[in-house]
Amino acid sequence: MTLQTVTWISAFLCLAQVCSMPMPCQLQGQLVRITHNLLRDMGGHFPLECMQDNNVFIAFPATAFTTSGAPQLSSSGPMAIYETLKNIDTLFGADDLPTKWDQRKLDNFLNIVYRQIEESKCMMGSVNTCDYLVRAKVLKTYFRNIAAVLKEKNFSYCAWEVVRKELLYSLQFILEHNSDSLLWAKRTRI
Repeated sequence: MTLQTVTWISAFLCLAQVCSMPMPCQLQGQLVRITHNLLRDMGGHFPLECMQDNNVFIAFPATAFTTSGAPQLSSSGPMAIYETLKNIDTLFGADDLPTKWDQRKLDNFLNIVYRQIEESKCMMGSVNTCDYLVRAKVLKTYFRNIAAVLKEKNFSYCAWEVVRKELLYSLQFILEHNSDSLLWAKRTRI
């Protein structure tokens, strides 16, 4: 009986130790990669029927992800990735999402974006405020321009394809140039 009690107490203490370990407050690289792949795969290649809408130019804010021209992010740099995900979530908050896209992949995409945002809110406490405000402003302008395209084209399927193309570029940029700011279970290069 005593051995069983000691075993149970030991198991409980071990479990309590593991569960109480602090989780790193960092965006997960694998989830960003999955987000990119779901967005890429939910609609396939850019549709021929939308080529006339593909001439929209929205300047990508690479400066929001860099420090002094270098590809390394400052301490508030990961917040640019976080803000990107928040803006993506806001864009997809519309009710007029394309029905031509794979709905299962779209739902998974939206759920993973939301999960990343929720799990990374803790980053807000360690932000270099001055640097963060500059990055947030540049990203806000970028996503405001994307939202304007959607509105201007009445949330049409082709407008959403332009948005998807822009967001794919953004996520690909993050994966290629800022993967060191992400937490990777097994470190692999893309």
